[in-house]
Amino acid sequence: MLTFRRTVLTAAAAGMALAHGPGLFPLARAEEPKPAEPPKPEMSQADLARAERFIGKPDAKTTVTEFFSLTCSHCASFAAAAMPKIKSDLIETGKVRWVFHDYPLDQIALVAAMVARHLPVNRYEPFIDALLSTQDRWAFARGVNYTEEIWKTAALAGMSRPTFDKAVADTALKEWIVKQQQADTDKWQVSATPSFVVNDAKYSGEMNFEALRKLIPDA
Repeated sequence: MLTFRRTVLTAAAAGMALAHGPGLFPLARAEEPKPAEPPKPEMSQADLARAERFIGKPDAKTTVTEFFSLTCSHCASFAAAAMPKIKSDLIETGKVRWVFHDYPLDQIALVAAMVARHLPVNRYEPFIDALLSTQDRWAFARGVNYTEEIWKTAALAGMSRPTFDKAVADTALKEWIVKQQQADTDKWQVSATPSFVVNDAKYSGEMNFEALRKLIPDA
């Protein structure tokens, strides 16, 4: 049985707050008509939940994989302090494809990761951002039901209660996440979060924008 390793919890970055309203989780945008393509078989819900989660251009020259836990305060600090500039300068410019790998440090983070993967793919990244920025409400607050607190954010993301309950009870997905985590541990010797793999080289620990930028060729 996999034993989850907790990092020392430090205070999450000041000023993190969950925005309310429809702007938090973007709706799908209409796209320009494309030439007709042969129909592709629809993915099952199980396959969608396990599909790779990433942002950026699929053919970007550099791939960065982030191993993160939704209850890791260092991950929350990195998301707040470094990711906005990483997105604007490296991801949106087509230089980097950013891949998210679940590396839950405890059962609370594991449940949150399961819920995130039951959302539509385009709402995954805004949802994990929302959870990271509000850890004090659902992950660290005393006397709260963390599952119900996660549900409040999931509801803002447009998830129905039946879908949420299904996500929390998805034993097969839970086992898959744990198996993938063990595979990452074996392959990359991940032992703490956040950790990063940049074009097949691993780096551990929270980084600022400049430190990460130096690892990106032609950035």
